[in-house]
Amino acid sequence: MKYFFIIAFIFCANCLQAQIFIEKGLIEYQVVVNNHKAMGDGAWAEMFKDKIPKLSTSFYQLTFAAGKSIYRFNRKDEKTKSPWGNDGSEENTWYNDYNAQKFVQQKSVFGETYILSDSLTKISWKITNENRMIAGFNCRKAVGILFDSVYVFAFYTDEITVSGGPMSMHGLPGMILGITIPRMFSSWVANKVEINGVNYSNITAPLKGKKKKATELQETVVKLTKDWGSWGQQAVWNIFL
Repeated sequence: MKYFFIIAFIFCANCLQAQIFIEKGLIEYQVVVNNHKAMGDGAWAEMFKDKIPKLSTSFYQLTFAAGKSIYRFNRKDEKTKSPWGNDGSEENTWYNDYNAQKFVQQKSVFGETYILSDSLTKISWKITNENRMIAGFNCRKAVGILFDSVYVFAFYTDEITVSGGPMSMHGLPGMILGITIPRMFSSWVANKVEINGVNYSNITAPLKGKKKKATELQETVVKLTKDWGSWGQQAVWNIFL
């Protein structure tokens, strides 16, 4: 029995030594949006559905180090590209300082470019026992709520120690590698994690645009879109996510 415990101890020690915890790197996310569902069921939407792809796919990159991150557009899948060109959203940038609990974002809103700053949004998470492998990492499922009523289903790994994720997602005990938001008909799933040859010098707050408090601009956008119905809700969620 004594030898059994010694062997078990050595085995556990080796497992702990083999486990690697990542503090900095680059994550690429594949972002998929169901355009047809996002457009709704009205006559206007039905008229345009055959002119745009049902699903659009794009790729974003999150670079993180020292408790900070920068998240920005990288490329689109040309096969699913919208025929109406870029609406400015490809210039959007999310800079998060998780230690200071602050963010700075560059956002294109109705043709204007803004620099938004504020405290990181507090998300109430409930961690479940469901697990899933994403990009080679064992991830655990958590459920959160945004904008008072929008459910977010996330998968995070504690093997990456930064409590962050794509866009303004954060607050879990590890990095978020997968997100699904049913009411936005969108998903974000990491397809690779790189730790070698990463350029960390771009983890800086964006500067280009009119400076504005995020809460102030959100109030303005909500008023402007209040008569848009579900389209207005989608606009607010997309802009301030």
